Amino acid sequence: MQTTIPSTAVRPARRRDRLLTVLAATVATLLGWVVAVPLAGVDLTARAGGGGEQRVTPVAVAVSTLLAGLAGWAVLALLERFTGRARTIWTVIAVLVLLVSLLGPVGAGAGRAATVTLVALHLVAAAVLVPGLRRTAGR
Repeated sequence: MQTTIPSTAVRPARRRDRLLTVLAATVATLLGWVVAVPLAGVDLTARAGGGGEQRVTPVAVAVSTLLAGLAGWAVLALLERFTGRARTIWTVIAVLVLLVSLLGPVGAGAGRAATVTLVALHLVAAAVLVPGLRRTAGR
């Protein structure tokens, strides 16, 4: 005999776990920024569209990570509604989005240290978001 858990009990736990994953990714990237900028002294700037340079602030790091995490969560939730293979499809999409996102820092980092730091921040966010959100996907 198999015991089943009502879906209403699973949903709040799933939402909580997804929220915690998004928040953990945000904290992780902020910690990365703190290590790189104030502690290591990296001048974290990126080239802006008009040819100028723009500082990458902790607010920009937090907002970007939150938006990426919430977008990933939304895509996963949509896939869960429309396919039985949401986990696999979402993982492929997430890895592809990560690879495309790495083109930004590679092309926009103002200097080697800034480029490496921006790439590292993208990888840190992905290292938390991809397995964290994947783990919450319905089987």
